Amino acid sequence: MLFRESFQMALTSLYANKMRSLLTMLGIIIGVGAVIALVSVGMGVRSNVTNSIASLGSNMLIISPGSSNRGGVRGAAGSMRTLKYDDAKAIKEKIKNIDYVSPTVSSSYQVVYGNNNWNTSVQGVTADFMSIRSLTIGYGSFITNDDMNKRNRVAVIGTTVAANLFAKDNPVGKNIRINNQPYKVIGLLESKGQSSVGQDQDDVIYIPLTTAQERMLGITYVQSINVQVSSQEKMEQVQEEIETLLRSRHHIPTGKDNDFNVRNLTSLMETVNQSTSMLTLLLGAIAGISLVVGGIGIMNIMMVSVTERTREIGIRKALGATFMNIMTQFLIESMVIGIIGGIIGILMGCIASQLIAKVGDFTTVITVTPIVISFLFAVGIGLFFGIYPARKAAKLDPIEALRYE
Repeated sequence: MLFRESFQMALTSLYANKMRSLLTMLGIIIGVGAVIALVSVGMGVRSNVTNSIASLGSNMLIISPGSSNRGGVRGAAGSMRTLKYDDAKAIKEKIKNIDYVSPTVSSSYQVVYGNNNWNTSVQGVTADFMSIRSLTIGYGSFITNDDMNKRNRVAVIGTTVAANLFAKDNPVGKNIRINNQPYKVIGLLESKGQSSVGQDQDDVIYIPLTTAQERMLGITYVQSINVQVSSQEKMEQVQEEIETLLRSRHHIPTGKDNDFNVRNLTSLMETVNQSTSMLTLLLGAIAGISLVVGGIGIMNIMMVSVTERTREIGIRKALGATFMNIMTQFLIESMVIGIIGGIIGILMGCIASQLIAKVGDFTTVITVTPIVISFLFAVGIGLFFGIYPARKAAKLDPIEALRYE
């Protein structure tokens, strides 16, 4: 009964001073809203980067050539021409715990269909590439081993290429020209959208690797080898076995550096997650400072309230109110400020997060954890900063309080 009466008295007191109560809550509202909005931005960054890495394939190892070194001058990463298609075949045949292997080459070309043309990336891949990158065919089919063996001039195109060359027509079965050479479109991919760095994943054409090497680029090497490992637990083991196999095939003596690089996307994702988690924590901590400032505002207003209601406190004490009765009344009042401010702050934070996503064309992720933590923190701030004013009120001498004007 006492708690309910104290709660009603707290609401009555706050309603009697509506503007002052609102200004007191403003610090809590801004703090909670800022925590939710900024943490949602941090989580959005993490989600974008994670999805971008995941779009390359799960449990992925990417093998790329090393950098060349001529006359003491080092070239760019991947400038060596040491990786061969046979290396990819050897990896698939001799190393266990591997699901798919796909070597790739790529270049940019102008593609022509009728009166329409488009500049895009053309990648030479194998049949396994579809499974590695989780590609889905909307119409037609993907590159097959038969296409590889016969070096067929066939192409699988993304939706962006299709829209620019064929508008709304189905491109499957039609002929396009890549670098002035005819290719038959055998498949149209379903859209994958943009990556986290803004790259259009649908602006691409896939052709057989052997066709790209021999008929288009005139090369014998590959630019990268994508390897999908059967399980995450086997990643390090498979990586070590690949390095050992390639060193043997490339005749690299002990003590010499590799002429290739093996990147573990799982390790990269863990590193990225750690970095983005720190970013999210930092953003949340910065926003949390305003909660502390809001708490100081609560203590300030509660001190004013105690001074204004000194005579009321004296009357209550004269009528038998105990130390705990007065403490409870003012603590509940400060907590109510935190609770109401926290609820409004949650709504404001969610709205701000959605506005950031729409205005900035940016992905934000709202989760329950920051909402619950910021709300509990707001209530705790109200309780903590209400203790001193409540104790001051509860310790007032009733006779001196009744004399107060």
